[in-house]
Amino acid sequence: MRASLTFALLACTAPFVAYAASVDTTAPSDAEAIASAESAAPAAVAKDAEIVTFDAQGNMRTVRKGTNGYICMPDNPDSPGPDPMCVDKGGMAWTMAFVSHKDPPKGVIGFAYMLAGGSDPNNMDPFATKPPPGRQWVTTGPHVMLINVGDLVKDYPTAEQPDTSKPYVMYPNTPYAHIMVPVKP
Repeated sequence: MRASLTFALLACTAPFVAYAASVDTTAPSDAEAIASAESAAPAAVAKDAEIVTFDAQGNMRTVRKGTNGYICMPDNPDSPGPDPMCVDKGGMAWTMAFVSHKDPPKGVIGFAYMLAGGSDPNNMDPFATKPPPGRQWVTTGPHVMLINVGDLVKDYPTAEQPDTSKPYVMYPNTPYAHIMVPVKP
């Protein structure tokens, strides 16, 4: 069974997290994974970031060691659009909590890049694997995410089908609520 997580760092869209639990029998080569993961962040960040992939059981494998504190993940092949993600240390703590279905650590704010955009099955349910009946995937263009910011999300829109051209909250009213901020690439 394929389970999607949203990294939304990733992904989380995080989307960026969806890759962690996907089963893909045609996994990309390490070179392809690196190229995909690097597309998530500005070149100055991506070139020195650690690159990781996840297997079907959610086990992380380091493809390339990094030196700048960022960790980048390649596109989730189970979503309809590209959604690689790069996160800082706080973003990775949030991502690992998300992958484990645990509450994110208190007081640890994270930042994530998703400059290739993202695709999420549901803006309200962090563990949805497909959109609800009658709904489409939430497709977000290039964006950054402010993760684990607690009550700071209260002043941002929380729609089921958000206007992704403006800042909005993904996964409102859950421990995984985060602010999605569109940017130009």
